[in-house]
Amino acid sequence: KWTGVIDKSVVEYWREHYDLHHILRRDWKTLGPKLVGKLHIYMGDQDTYLLEEATFKLQEFLEGTTEPYYGGSFDIGKRQPHCYSGMPAFPGQRAEQRIIPAMIERMLLTAPPGADLSWRY
Repeated sequence: KWTGVIDKSVVEYWREHYDLHHILRRDWKTLGPKLVGKLHIYMGDQDTYLLEEATFKLQEFLEGTTEPYYGGSFDIGKRQPHCYSGMPAFPGQRAEQRIIPAMIERMLLTAPPGADLSWRY
C-alpha cells in the first residue's frame, strides 16, 4: 500500500481462494455436477465497481461448459449499476417477488422422491 509494490504471493493467494471464475474453471469437474441449474447471475452492464468485464468472462466460460453444462442463467441489465437484481414485471415489484417463485420452482423440480412438500401453501 505504501510503496505501490505488488506482492505476487498475495495476488496468487487471492486468485486461488477468492476468484470465482478461476475456481470454477479449475474445479469444474467436481463443482460442475453440484452446481448444474443453480447459478443465476444478475449484473448491470454499467457496474459501479467495474465488474461487468469479469462477469462477461465468467458468462463466456459457463456457457461453454460441457460435462456438465452449467444450466443456469445470466440477466445483464442494460444501463444498470451494481446490485442490479432484474427488471420488475410491474412497478414497485421487489426482487424477492421475482426470485422466490423461481427458487420454489427449482426446489419442486429437484426434490427427492417422497420429500415433505407440506411447506407449500
